[in-house]
Amino acid sequence: MLFQHKEPPTIISVGGGLIVPEGIDSAFLNKLNIFIREHVKKGKRFFLVAGGGRTARNYRDAGKAVIGNLTEGDQDWLGIHATRLNAHLLRTIFQDIAHPRIIENYDKKLYNWKEPVVIGAGWKPGFSSDYDAVILAKDYNANLIINLSNIDWVYDKDPRKYPDAQPIKRLTWEEMELLVGTKWIPGMNAPFDPIAAQLAKSMGLTVIVANGNDFKNMDKIIECDAFKGTVIMPYRIDASYYDREYYLGKGDKLSKRGETFYSAFTHSIIRFYRALMIKLFINPRTCLDVGCGTGGMVKWLRFFGVDAHGVEISKQALEMADESIKPYLRQGDITRLPIDDKAYDLVVTFDVLEHVERGKIKKAVEESIRVAKKYVLHKIYTRENLWIEWFHARDFSHVSIFSRRHWGRIFGEVEKVKISDQPFFRLPTFFESIFLLKK
Repeated sequence: MLFQHKEPPTIISVGGGLIVPEGIDSAFLNKLNIFIREHVKKGKRFFLVAGGGRTARNYRDAGKAVIGNLTEGDQDWLGIHATRLNAHLLRTIFQDIAHPRIIENYDKKLYNWKEPVVIGAGWKPGFSSDYDAVILAKDYNANLIINLSNIDWVYDKDPRKYPDAQPIKRLTWEEMELLVGTKWIPGMNAPFDPIAAQLAKSMGLTVIVANGNDFKNMDKIIECDAFKGTVIMPYRIDASYYDREYYLGKGDKLSKRGETFYSAFTHSIIRFYRALMIKLFINPRTCLDVGCGTGGMVKWLRFFGVDAHGVEISKQALEMADESIKPYLRQGDITRLPIDDKAYDLVVTFDVLEHVERGKIKKAVEESIRVAKKYVLHKIYTRENLWIEWFHARDFSHVSIFSRRHWGRIFGEVEKVKISDQPFFRLPTFFESIFLLKK
Protein backbone atom coordinates (compact mmCIF):
# COMPACT_ATOMS: atom_id res chain seq x y z
CA MET A 1 0.00 0.00 0.00
CA LEU A 2 1.43 3.36 -1.00
CA PHE A 3 -0.52 5.43 1.46
CA GLN A 4 0.24 4.56 5.05
CA HIS A 5 -1.83 7.01 7.08
CA LYS A 6 -4.58 5.42 9.15
CA GLU A 7 -7.09 8.04 8.05
CA PRO A 8 -7.68 7.42 4.32
CA PRO A 9 -8.04 10.35 1.94
CA THR A 10 -11.42 11.58 0.77
CA ILE A 11 -11.56 11.75 -3.01
CA ILE A 12 -13.53 14.74 -4.29
CA SER A 13 -14.19 15.03 -8.01
CA VAL A 14 -14.79 18.75 -8.53
CA GLY A 15 -16.91 19.17 -11.64
CA GLY A 16 -15.58 21.69 -14.11
CA GLY A 17 -19.04 23.22 -14.24
CA LEU A 18 -18.47 24.39 -10.66
CA ILE A 19 -15.06 25.89 -11.33
CA VAL A 20 -15.91 27.41 -14.72
CA PRO A 21 -19.71 27.48 -15.23
CA GLU A 22 -19.42 30.40 -17.67
CA GLY A 23 -16.46 32.37 -16.39
CA ILE A 24 -14.36 31.34 -13.40
CA ASP A 25 -16.59 31.17 -10.31
CA SER A 26 -14.46 32.87 -7.64
CA ALA A 27 -17.30 32.72 -5.10
CA PHE A 28 -17.41 28.91 -5.36
CA LEU A 29 -13.63 28.64 -5.13
CA ASN A 30 -13.58 30.83 -2.04
CA LYS A 31 -16.14 28.60 -0.31
CA LEU A 32 -14.25 25.48 -1.37
CA ASN A 33 -11.06 26.96 0.06
CA ILE A 34 -12.72 27.58 3.44
CA PHE A 35 -14.41 24.16 3.47
CA ILE A 36 -11.25 22.17 2.75
CA ARG A 37 -9.14 24.10 5.25
CA GLU A 38 -11.71 23.67 8.02
CA HIS A 39 -11.67 19.90 7.57
CA VAL A 40 -7.90 19.75 7.22
CA LYS A 41 -7.74 21.25 10.72
CA LYS A 42 -9.76 18.22 11.88
CA GLY A 43 -7.21 15.83 10.43
CA LYS A 44 -8.89 15.09 7.10
CA ARG A 45 -6.94 14.60 3.86
CA PHE A 46 -8.22 15.21 0.36
CA PHE A 47 -7.58 14.48 -3.27
CA LEU A 48 -9.27 17.15 -5.41
CA VAL A 49 -9.67 16.12 -9.05
CA ALA A 50 -10.56 19.00 -11.38
CA GLY A 51 -12.96 18.71 -14.29
CA GLY A 52 -12.84 20.77 -17.49
CA GLY A 53 -16.14 22.64 -17.47
CA ARG A 54 -16.99 25.43 -19.87
CA THR A 55 -13.33 25.90 -20.83
CA ALA A 56 -13.20 22.41 -22.32
CA ARG A 57 -16.46 22.89 -24.22
CA ASN A 58 -15.37 26.28 -25.55
CA TYR A 59 -12.16 24.87 -27.00
CA ARG A 60 -13.95 21.89 -28.53
CA ASP A 61 -16.60 24.14 -30.04
CA ALA A 62 -13.94 26.47 -31.43
CA GLY A 63 -12.12 23.61 -33.09
CA LYS A 64 -15.32 22.32 -34.65
CA ALA A 65 -16.23 25.81 -35.85
CA VAL A 66 -12.95 26.11 -37.76
CA ILE A 67 -12.47 22.66 -39.27
CA GLY A 68 -16.01 21.28 -39.07
CA ASN A 69 -15.18 18.14 -37.11
CA LEU A 70 -12.74 16.87 -34.49
CA THR A 71 -11.62 13.35 -33.78
CA GLU A 72 -12.64 11.92 -30.43
CA GLY A 73 -8.97 11.92 -29.47
CA ASP A 74 -8.59 15.63 -30.18
CA GLN A 75 -11.79 16.41 -28.26
CA ASP A 76 -10.51 14.44 -25.28
CA TRP A 77 -7.10 16.13 -25.34
CA LEU A 78 -8.67 19.59 -25.37
CA GLY A 79 -10.76 18.55 -22.38
CA ILE A 80 -7.72 17.09 -20.61
CA HIS A 81 -5.75 20.29 -20.99
CA ALA A 82 -8.73 22.27 -19.67
CA THR A 83 -8.76 20.08 -16.55
CA ARG A 84 -5.04 20.74 -16.10
CA LEU A 85 -5.58 24.49 -16.28
CA ASN A 86 -8.34 24.21 -13.64
CA ALA A 87 -6.13 21.94 -11.55
CA HIS A 88 -3.36 24.53 -11.57
CA LEU A 89 -5.87 27.08 -10.31
CA LEU A 90 -6.80 24.76 -7.42
CA ARG A 91 -3.10 24.09 -6.76
CA THR A 92 -2.53 27.86 -6.53
CA ILE A 93 -5.38 28.27 -4.05
CA PHE A 94 -4.09 25.47 -1.80
CA GLN A 95 -0.37 25.98 -2.44
CA ASP A 96 0.53 26.16 1.26
CA ILE A 97 -1.15 22.83 2.15
CA ALA A 98 -1.06 20.94 -1.17
CA HIS A 99 1.49 18.52 -2.58
CA PRO A 100 3.73 20.38 -5.04
CA ARG A 101 3.01 18.02 -7.94
CA ILE A 102 -0.32 17.96 -9.72
CA ILE A 103 -1.15 14.40 -10.70
CA GLU A 104 -1.43 14.25 -14.48
CA ASN A 105 0.06 10.79 -15.00
CA TYR A 106 -1.64 8.31 -12.70
CA ASP A 107 0.99 5.66 -13.33
CA LYS A 108 3.41 7.81 -11.32
CA LYS A 109 2.36 7.16 -7.75
CA LEU A 110 2.98 9.40 -4.76
CA TYR A 111 5.34 8.09 -2.08
CA ASN A 112 5.80 9.50 1.42
CA TRP A 113 2.93 11.89 0.89
CA LYS A 114 2.55 14.20 3.89
CA GLU A 115 0.51 17.18 2.65
CA PRO A 116 -3.21 17.19 3.50
CA VAL A 117 -4.27 18.10 -0.06
CA VAL A 118 -3.31 16.67 -3.45
CA ILE A 119 -4.62 18.03 -6.76
CA GLY A 120 -5.37 15.80 -9.74
CA ALA A 121 -6.18 16.60 -13.38
CA GLY A 122 -7.12 14.73 -16.55
CA TRP A 123 -4.85 11.92 -17.69
CA LYS A 124 -5.42 10.53 -21.19
CA PRO A 125 -8.17 10.07 -23.80
CA GLY A 126 -10.96 7.56 -23.38
CA PHE A 127 -12.57 8.70 -20.15
CA SER A 128 -13.24 11.72 -17.95
CA SER A 129 -11.71 12.95 -14.70
CA ASP A 130 -14.25 10.72 -12.88
CA TYR A 131 -12.12 7.76 -13.96
CA ASP A 132 -9.02 9.44 -12.57
CA ALA A 133 -10.81 9.85 -9.22
CA VAL A 134 -11.54 6.11 -9.18
CA ILE A 135 -7.88 5.34 -9.95
CA LEU A 136 -6.89 7.47 -6.94
CA ALA A 137 -9.34 5.58 -4.73
CA LYS A 138 -7.76 2.34 -5.88
CA ASP A 139 -4.16 3.47 -5.40
CA TYR A 140 -4.57 5.24 -2.07
CA ASN A 141 -7.01 2.94 -0.29
CA ALA A 142 -10.04 5.25 -0.28
CA ASN A 143 -13.52 3.71 -0.20
CA LEU A 144 -15.50 6.87 -0.90
CA ILE A 145 -15.64 9.34 -3.76
CA ILE A 146 -17.71 12.51 -3.54
CA ASN A 147 -18.65 13.62 -7.05
CA LEU A 148 -19.56 17.31 -7.02
CA SER A 149 -21.61 18.86 -9.78
CA ASN A 150 -24.41 21.42 -10.05
CA ILE A 151 -27.24 18.94 -9.37
CA ASP A 152 -28.64 17.70 -6.05
CA TRP A 153 -29.34 14.17 -7.23
CA VAL A 154 -28.96 11.71 -10.05
CA TYR A 155 -32.27 11.71 -11.94
CA ASP A 156 -34.01 8.96 -13.88
CA LYS A 157 -33.79 11.22 -16.96
CA ASP A 158 -32.39 14.62 -17.86
CA PRO A 159 -34.28 17.15 -15.66
CA ARG A 160 -33.42 19.97 -18.08
CA LYS A 161 -35.41 18.27 -20.81
CA TYR A 162 -38.07 16.46 -18.80
CA PRO A 163 -39.93 18.36 -16.05
CA ASP A 164 -41.22 15.06 -14.62
CA ALA A 165 -37.70 13.70 -14.01
CA GLN A 166 -37.49 12.01 -10.63
CA PRO A 167 -34.49 12.08 -8.26
CA ILE A 168 -32.88 8.79 -7.30
CA LYS A 169 -31.53 8.60 -3.74
CA ARG A 170 -29.77 5.24 -4.06
CA LEU A 171 -28.82 3.02 -6.93
CA THR A 172 -26.41 0.22 -7.70
CA TRP A 173 -23.69 0.30 -10.34
CA GLU A 174 -25.79 -2.01 -12.50
CA GLU A 175 -28.61 0.55 -12.37
CA MET A 176 -26.15 3.34 -13.15
CA GLU A 177 -25.04 1.48 -16.26
CA LEU A 178 -28.62 1.46 -17.47
CA LEU A 179 -28.69 5.26 -17.09
CA VAL A 180 -25.33 6.21 -18.63
CA GLY A 181 -24.47 3.21 -20.78
CA THR A 182 -21.01 1.67 -21.05
CA LYS A 183 -19.38 3.84 -23.74
CA TRP A 184 -17.52 7.12 -23.22
CA ILE A 185 -18.34 9.96 -25.60
CA PRO A 186 -16.12 13.08 -25.35
CA GLY A 187 -18.03 15.94 -23.78
CA MET A 188 -20.93 13.75 -22.65
CA ASN A 189 -23.03 15.17 -19.82
CA ALA A 190 -23.60 12.28 -17.42
CA PRO A 191 -23.74 12.08 -13.61
CA PHE A 192 -20.76 9.69 -13.75
CA ASP A 193 -18.44 8.65 -16.54
CA PRO A 194 -19.54 5.17 -17.80
CA ILE A 195 -15.93 3.93 -17.97
CA ALA A 196 -15.33 5.14 -14.43
CA ALA A 197 -18.57 3.47 -13.36
CA GLN A 198 -17.38 0.09 -14.63
CA LEU A 199 -14.09 0.37 -12.72
CA ALA A 200 -15.86 1.57 -9.55
CA LYS A 201 -18.24 -1.36 -9.86
CA SER A 202 -15.37 -3.87 -10.08
CA MET A 203 -13.74 -2.30 -6.99
CA GLY A 204 -16.94 -2.19 -4.91
CA LEU A 205 -16.60 1.57 -4.36
CA THR A 206 -19.27 3.88 -3.00
CA VAL A 207 -19.77 7.22 -4.77
CA ILE A 208 -21.92 10.11 -3.57
CA VAL A 209 -23.19 12.51 -6.22
CA ALA A 210 -24.03 15.85 -4.62
CA ASN A 211 -24.40 19.56 -5.36
CA GLY A 212 -21.03 21.24 -4.94
CA ASN A 213 -22.62 24.61 -4.25
CA ASP A 214 -24.24 23.37 -1.03
CA PHE A 215 -21.35 23.41 1.44
CA LYS A 216 -23.54 22.80 4.48
CA ASN A 217 -24.65 19.58 2.84
CA MET A 218 -21.04 18.69 2.05
CA ASP A 219 -20.23 19.13 5.74
CA LYS A 220 -22.94 16.59 6.53
CA ILE A 221 -21.43 14.10 4.09
CA ILE A 222 -18.00 14.40 5.68
CA GLU A 223 -19.42 14.29 9.23
CA CYS A 224 -21.62 11.21 8.56
CA ASP A 225 -24.88 13.10 9.09
CA ALA A 226 -28.04 12.85 6.97
CA PHE A 227 -27.30 14.52 3.62
CA LYS A 228 -28.84 15.29 0.24
CA GLY A 229 -27.32 13.37 -2.64
CA THR A 230 -27.42 10.13 -4.60
CA VAL A 231 -25.45 7.19 -3.19
CA ILE A 232 -24.13 4.77 -5.82
CA MET A 233 -23.16 1.52 -4.13
CA PRO A 234 -21.93 -1.97 -5.05
CA TYR A 235 -25.41 -3.34 -4.25
CA ARG A 236 -28.29 -2.38 -2.08
CA ILE A 237 -27.56 -2.50 1.64
CA ASP A 238 -30.89 -2.97 3.38
CA ALA A 239 -32.82 -5.55 5.31
CA SER A 240 -32.84 -7.91 2.32
CA TYR A 241 -29.02 -8.02 2.40
CA TYR A 242 -28.94 -9.10 6.00
CA ASP A 243 -31.61 -11.69 5.26
CA ARG A 244 -29.19 -13.20 2.74
CA GLU A 245 -26.65 -13.54 5.54
CA TYR A 246 -28.96 -16.13 7.08
CA TYR A 247 -30.58 -17.61 4.00
CA LEU A 248 -29.68 -18.89 0.56
CA GLY A 249 -31.96 -19.21 -2.44
CA LYS A 250 -33.96 -17.11 -4.85
CA GLY A 251 -37.44 -15.67 -4.88
CA ASP A 252 -39.75 -17.18 -2.30
CA LYS A 253 -37.82 -20.44 -2.11
CA LEU A 254 -35.46 -19.78 0.77
CA SER A 255 -33.47 -22.38 2.62
CA LYS A 256 -31.88 -22.03 6.01
CA ARG A 257 -28.09 -21.83 5.88
CA GLY A 258 -26.43 -24.52 7.93
CA GLU A 259 -23.37 -23.54 9.95
CA THR A 260 -20.53 -25.98 10.34
CA PHE A 261 -20.00 -27.29 13.85
CA TYR A 262 -16.70 -25.40 14.06
CA SER A 263 -18.26 -22.10 12.94
CA ALA A 264 -21.20 -22.42 15.32
CA PHE A 265 -18.89 -23.32 18.20
CA THR A 266 -16.55 -20.39 17.47
CA HIS A 267 -19.42 -17.88 17.32
CA SER A 268 -20.81 -19.20 20.59
CA ILE A 269 -17.42 -18.83 22.31
CA ILE A 270 -17.09 -15.23 21.05
CA ARG A 271 -20.55 -14.33 22.37
CA PHE A 272 -19.80 -16.01 25.68
CA TYR A 273 -16.57 -14.00 25.99
CA ARG A 274 -18.30 -10.70 25.15
CA ALA A 275 -21.16 -11.35 27.57
CA LEU A 276 -18.67 -12.29 30.33
CA MET A 277 -16.65 -9.08 29.79
CA ILE A 278 -19.84 -7.01 30.02
CA LYS A 279 -20.84 -8.77 33.23
CA LEU A 280 -17.41 -8.41 34.85
CA PHE A 281 -16.56 -4.83 33.86
CA ILE A 282 -19.97 -3.09 33.61
CA ASN A 283 -22.43 -5.42 35.34
CA PRO A 284 -25.61 -3.74 34.03
CA ARG A 285 -28.99 -4.68 35.39
CA THR A 286 -30.56 -4.31 31.93
CA CYS A 287 -29.00 -4.41 28.45
CA LEU A 288 -30.17 -3.92 24.84
CA ASP A 289 -28.27 -5.60 22.00
CA VAL A 290 -28.94 -3.61 18.80
CA GLY A 291 -28.39 -5.70 15.67
CA CYS A 292 -28.71 -8.86 17.74
CA GLY A 293 -29.12 -11.27 14.81
CA THR A 294 -30.49 -14.56 16.11
CA GLY A 295 -30.06 -13.49 19.72
CA GLY A 296 -26.88 -15.33 20.67
CA MET A 297 -25.53 -12.46 22.79
CA VAL A 298 -28.90 -11.96 24.47
CA LYS A 299 -28.91 -15.62 25.42
CA TRP A 300 -25.47 -15.46 27.09
CA LEU A 301 -26.19 -12.16 28.84
CA ARG A 302 -29.34 -13.62 30.33
CA PHE A 303 -27.29 -16.68 31.36
CA PHE A 304 -25.13 -14.30 33.42
CA GLY A 305 -28.18 -12.75 35.08
CA VAL A 306 -28.54 -9.61 32.93
CA ASP A 307 -32.08 -8.68 31.87
CA ALA A 308 -31.10 -8.54 28.19
CA HIS A 309 -33.21 -7.86 25.11
CA GLY A 310 -32.41 -7.50 21.41
CA VAL A 311 -33.44 -5.49 18.36
CA GLU A 312 -32.79 -6.80 14.84
CA ILE A 313 -33.73 -5.44 11.40
CA SER A 314 -33.97 -8.85 9.74
CA LYS A 315 -37.26 -10.65 10.18
CA GLN A 316 -35.70 -13.89 8.99
CA ALA A 317 -32.95 -13.69 11.60
CA LEU A 318 -35.52 -13.29 14.34
CA GLU A 319 -37.45 -16.28 13.05
CA MET A 320 -34.28 -18.38 13.35
CA ALA A 321 -33.70 -17.51 17.01
CA ASP A 322 -34.06 -20.17 19.70
CA GLU A 323 -37.62 -20.39 20.97
CA SER A 324 -36.42 -19.63 24.49
CA ILE A 325 -34.95 -16.29 23.35
CA LYS A 326 -37.64 -15.10 20.93
CA PRO A 327 -39.76 -13.41 23.64
CA TYR A 328 -36.85 -11.06 24.35
CA LEU A 329 -36.27 -10.03 20.74
CA ARG A 330 -38.08 -7.58 18.49
CA GLN A 331 -37.73 -6.18 15.00
CA GLY A 332 -36.42 -2.64 14.57
CA ASP A 333 -34.06 -0.33 12.69
CA ILE A 334 -31.03 1.14 14.47
CA THR A 335 -31.93 4.60 13.15
CA ARG A 336 -35.49 4.35 14.55
CA LEU A 337 -35.33 2.16 17.63
CA PRO A 338 -38.78 1.17 18.95
CA ILE A 339 -37.55 1.75 22.50
CA ASP A 340 -38.33 4.43 25.12
CA ASP A 341 -35.73 6.95 26.23
CA LYS A 342 -33.24 5.71 28.87
CA ALA A 343 -34.83 2.29 28.90
CA TYR A 344 -31.64 0.23 29.43
CA ASP A 345 -28.60 0.59 31.68
CA LEU A 346 -26.39 -0.50 28.76
CA VAL A 347 -26.88 -0.48 24.99
CA VAL A 348 -24.45 -2.48 22.85
CA THR A 349 -23.73 -3.03 19.16
CA PHE A 350 -21.27 -5.59 17.88
CA ASP A 351 -20.04 -5.17 14.28
CA VAL A 352 -23.09 -3.16 13.30
CA LEU A 353 -22.07 0.46 12.68
CA GLU A 354 -19.66 -0.38 9.86
CA HIS A 355 -22.70 -1.68 7.95
CA VAL A 356 -24.62 1.59 8.36
CA GLU A 357 -24.59 4.01 5.43
CA ARG A 358 -22.57 7.18 5.98
CA GLY A 359 -25.60 9.47 6.03
CA LYS A 360 -27.27 7.41 8.76
CA ILE A 361 -24.34 6.94 11.14
CA LYS A 362 -24.91 10.01 13.28
CA LYS A 363 -28.60 9.16 13.67
CA ALA A 364 -27.76 5.56 14.59
CA VAL A 365 -25.28 6.71 17.24
CA GLU A 366 -27.77 9.21 18.65
CA GLU A 367 -30.46 6.53 18.85
CA SER A 368 -28.18 4.16 20.75
CA ILE A 369 -27.46 6.96 23.21
CA ARG A 370 -31.11 8.00 23.51
CA VAL A 371 -32.30 4.60 24.75
CA ALA A 372 -29.36 4.12 27.15
CA LYS A 373 -29.52 5.12 30.79
CA LYS A 374 -25.81 4.87 31.70
CA TYR A 375 -23.54 3.29 29.12
CA VAL A 376 -23.25 2.60 25.38
CA LEU A 377 -20.73 0.09 24.04
CA HIS A 378 -19.91 -0.07 20.32
CA LYS A 379 -17.61 -2.74 18.94
CA ILE A 380 -16.74 -1.60 15.39
CA TYR A 381 -14.56 -2.93 12.59
CA THR A 382 -12.00 -0.16 11.97
CA ARG A 383 -8.99 0.15 9.70
CA GLU A 384 -6.68 -0.86 12.53
CA ASN A 385 -8.28 -4.33 12.79
CA LEU A 386 -5.87 -5.80 10.26
CA TRP A 387 -6.66 -9.43 11.04
CA ILE A 388 -9.96 -9.05 9.19
CA GLU A 389 -8.21 -7.64 6.12
CA TRP A 390 -5.53 -10.34 6.23
CA PHE A 391 -7.67 -13.38 6.89
CA HIS A 392 -11.10 -12.57 5.44
CA ALA A 393 -12.38 -11.79 1.98
CA ARG A 394 -13.63 -8.23 1.54
CA ASP A 395 -17.20 -7.70 2.70
CA PHE A 396 -18.76 -5.03 0.47
CA SER A 397 -21.50 -4.49 3.05
CA HIS A 398 -18.83 -2.77 5.15
CA VAL A 399 -19.82 0.60 3.73
CA SER A 400 -18.42 2.72 6.57
CA ILE A 401 -14.88 1.64 7.37
CA PHE A 402 -13.03 4.41 9.20
CA SER A 403 -10.12 4.69 11.59
CA ARG A 404 -10.51 4.61 15.37
CA ARG A 405 -9.69 8.31 15.34
CA HIS A 406 -12.58 9.05 13.00
CA TRP A 407 -15.09 7.09 15.11
CA GLY A 408 -13.73 8.74 18.24
CA ARG A 409 -14.37 12.15 16.69
CA ILE A 410 -17.94 11.14 15.81
CA PHE A 411 -18.63 10.02 19.38
CA GLY A 412 -16.86 13.03 20.82
CA GLU A 413 -19.10 15.45 18.94
CA VAL A 414 -22.38 13.87 20.11
CA GLU A 415 -24.05 15.67 23.01
CA LYS A 416 -24.90 14.05 26.36
CA VAL A 417 -22.15 11.44 26.16
CA LYS A 418 -18.38 11.14 26.49
CA ILE A 419 -15.88 8.42 25.77
CA SER A 420 -15.40 6.65 29.10
CA ASP A 421 -12.01 5.91 30.63
CA GLN A 422 -13.57 3.20 32.80
CA PRO A 423 -11.55 -0.03 32.66
CA PHE A 424 -12.87 -2.56 30.16
CA PHE A 425 -10.97 -5.53 28.79
CA ARG A 426 -10.13 -5.11 25.13
CA LEU A 427 -8.10 -7.18 22.73
CA PRO A 428 -5.33 -5.29 20.88
CA THR A 429 -6.60 -3.04 18.07
CA PHE A 430 -5.14 -5.52 15.58
CA PHE A 431 -8.22 -7.59 16.47
CA GLU A 432 -10.94 -5.21 17.64
CA SER A 433 -11.96 -1.61 18.34
CA ILE A 434 -14.29 -1.02 21.28
CA PHE A 435 -15.73 2.30 22.40
CA LEU A 436 -17.38 2.60 25.81
CA LEU A 437 -19.47 5.76 26.12
CA LYS A 438 -20.86 7.16 29.35
CA LYS A 439 -23.85 9.45 29.69
